[in-house]
Amino acid sequence: MTDSVSTERLPSAGLLRRLGAMFYDLLLVLAVMMVATAVFLPLTGGEAITSERYGAWEYAYQVLLLAIIVLFFGLFWTRRGQTLGMAAWRLRLEREDGSALNWVDVFKRLAGATVSLTLAFAGYLWILIDRDKLAWHDRWTRTRMVVLPKNR
Repeated sequence: MTDSVSTERLPSAGLLRRLGAMFYDLLLVLAVMMVATAVFLPLTGGEAITSERYGAWEYAYQVLLLAIIVLFFGLFWTRRGQTLGMAAWRLRLEREDGSALNWVDVFKRLAGATVSLTLAFAGYLWILIDRDKLAWHDRWTRTRMVVLPKNR
């Protein structure tokens, strides 16, 4: 990162701040997914896309929704180090050395965060007992979520 603020002095983000940013981003991602779904509705006559009715189109639709998630987080994390929700909560995601994530990091982090979420949020709850306030997927990907100072 090319910040004048040393990343060593920036504190790691706690659980509540991360959950707040996640909620903001969830709303944004859902809105984009709803727009993408609306594009399909004229083609289906307003019906749900199911494999029984539309065959392989259902899989194409699911891939589109997955691509929206990956692109949303990937573009923000690799370019700015923060999504819009993270910016609102003054958070930035970076590698352990303070550099920006690359696309390999993005895929690893999304996979790790999925595990952290699906195991009853255990990977996120780990932040409460971890000495460095890191979630499982932070440790697995050698990344960290830091809190930016108010004057940025």
